[in-house]
Amino acid sequence: MSRFSADTRNRFALNHPRLRLTQAIALFCGTLLAPWALAGEHDEHLHPATELSPTVITAIAQSSPLTVVTNPKDPRQPVPASDGGDYLKTIPGFALVRNGGTNGDPVLRGMFGSRLNILTNGSMMLGACPGRMDAPTSYISPETYDQLTVIKGPQTVLWGPGASAGTVLFDRQPESFGELGTRVNASILAGSNGRFDKVVDAAAGGPLGYVRVVGNQAHSDDYKDGNNDTVESRYDKWNGDVALGWTPDADTLLELTAGRGDGEARYAGRGMDGSQFLRESLGLRFEKSNLGEVLDKVEAQVYYNYADHVMDNYSLRTPSGTGMMAGPMASNVDRRTLGARIKATWRWADVQLIGGLDAQTNEHRKRAASGIDTYKNLPRDKDADFHNYGVFGELTWYAADRDRLISGARLDRASAKDFRQSTGSGMMARPNPTADETRADTLPSGFVRFEHDLEDSPTTLYAGLGHAQRFPDYWELFSPNKGPAGSVNAFDAVKPEKTTQLDFGLQYKSADLEAWASGYIGQVRDYILFDYTRGMMGMTSRAENIDARIMGGELGAAYKLTPNWKADATLAYAWGKNSSDGSALPQMPPLDARFGLTYSQDTWSAGALWRVVAAQNRIDQNKGNVVGKDYDKSSGFGVFSLNGAYRINKQFKVSTGVDNLFGQAYAEHLNLAGNAGFGYPANDPQALNEPGRTFWTKVDMSF
Repeated sequence: MSRFSADTRNRFALNHPRLRLTQAIALFCGTLLAPWALAGEHDEHLHPATELSPTVITAIAQSSPLTVVTNPKDPRQPVPASDGGDYLKTIPGFALVRNGGTNGDPVLRGMFGSRLNILTNGSMMLGACPGRMDAPTSYISPETYDQLTVIKGPQTVLWGPGASAGTVLFDRQPESFGELGTRVNASILAGSNGRFDKVVDAAAGGPLGYVRVVGNQAHSDDYKDGNNDTVESRYDKWNGDVALGWTPDADTLLELTAGRGDGEARYAGRGMDGSQFLRESLGLRFEKSNLGEVLDKVEAQVYYNYADHVMDNYSLRTPSGTGMMAGPMASNVDRRTLGARIKATWRWADVQLIGGLDAQTNEHRKRAASGIDTYKNLPRDKDADFHNYGVFGELTWYAADRDRLISGARLDRASAKDFRQSTGSGMMARPNPTADETRADTLPSGFVRFEHDLEDSPTTLYAGLGHAQRFPDYWELFSPNKGPAGSVNAFDAVKPEKTTQLDFGLQYKSADLEAWASGYIGQVRDYILFDYTRGMMGMTSRAENIDARIMGGELGAAYKLTPNWKADATLAYAWGKNSSDGSALPQMPPLDARFGLTYSQDTWSAGALWRVVAAQNRIDQNKGNVVGKDYDKSSGFGVFSLNGAYRINKQFKVSTGVDNLFGQAYAEHLNLAGNAGFGYPANDPQALNEPGRTFWTKVDMSF
């Protein structure tokens, strides 16, 4: 029986002519551009040979100990990402709590949520949905940024509190024009399931300043899985950002930024869809370099981010007509975040010190109502307010030619206020025992890491011990129905999380071989765990503190077999144990391996990617986090994909691929169960399958 009602099928049926046209573009775009290619072969202004061997990225290596730096504009496989989380899952160690087509929630080494600091241009964009339907990465379009940096583990203190799992930085670099000039970079992506993305990144300026405009649109219809069944996953997104920079000299930068975006997405794994993802951003930053012999650089920034999110069950689907969500209803939540940071860099002969202050405040509001758009007539009620003030310092000592000691410390004062006068709704509403109460904690964090370069080998060895204390976030204090046993609610009793972790590994890089390995072992005191139970009034959640042990690691290698052939492989594994009761720590991704083979010659390349994922049998049923829970063991799978890329001339490059070549039907372990509103079994959780065979083509243009 179809999982769509007749009305829903009519409302959301795939636009077949459009789909056929999009697939035709994906399959034949390279052929259509052949005349350009022939002309390009004789273009005397072609880039050097090193630039004329475009490849599709299938593996990303660590750039330095525990740090990954990559260009998010590069084409990569699987199909280029729709958002920040989709992009991060291509980096070893990352996984994604899958939502369907877009807006999954990133997980690093099995750690989720605010254990992972995610910043864009140094600012933090916090989502508003109590169930993280709008995870911070859902507001990020990766290709509109110039650089992505990932720092694994509690091994930096520069970018805000928490970050026990790691830090992710999406950055746009300042423009630099030696003389009056312009540049334009653009791309178009077309693929199966109605996928069609457009990106434009243009700048103009001169020695004294610049203006940069970045915009993108992304669309996809519902995709079909390997069984040719439709998975409700349609989305539309757009973003626009502008930057005005003043550069009176080579050592000074003052930049003002502003941006706005919106979108909609429907979710086969949720009872509501996201009908609005409105984003508004403002920022101002100042940098001054080469100040003196000791004080080298001063940086300061202030930022404002606003998320206004609407979820409903009528804009992108038809209400089920039965159960607790029989009729149309909507919830509107928003969050305003204000932040600032100032830091300075001092340099001596063998020592570098970066120190500074940061602060952030954010408030959360909500309103909800039954009926179509009736929520718009209601006032917004503030339910939460958060503040954090931190001081930090990070010191690097170049102890010898081949030895470095890096250490850091920070101290944060975090607080939250509960503005809820009641909890629950309707007949279940009751007075809130923590109404108008404030809780606060002073939280220290720090790390020390030693790095050593071997004398007779291009190898770096490292080991670092880090400790991070993390204040519970909005989702852990306000989303659960209950708090720890014996408490009045989660706000009253959920404790800050304390992670102590040892990170270690090695880096090797020679002309033909690049290899790296990173491992970790840690203890988490007061780990915040969600426990789900089903009752007469539906699913309820409890947040509680446990103790946990974690360990795992990632490794990878890339070897140049010949001047044209290159092979690469990566492996990632995460393990966790609830040491309070001896069970497995839930929501852990399984062993994940990727094998790539690429042939490149002059202006073109071809490659293959084989991803192999093991079964996950270590679960703790009905426990997890605010988004996902372990509801069943998962099977292993293997997915094979092909790609190719060709530089037509110095202005045009085309890349194409087919993901899941053999149409494998499979599901990721970290996943949401299909929602009954779309016909999935209500009492038998069924994971959402991934897309089946998917064709795509991307054209990059640069002028």
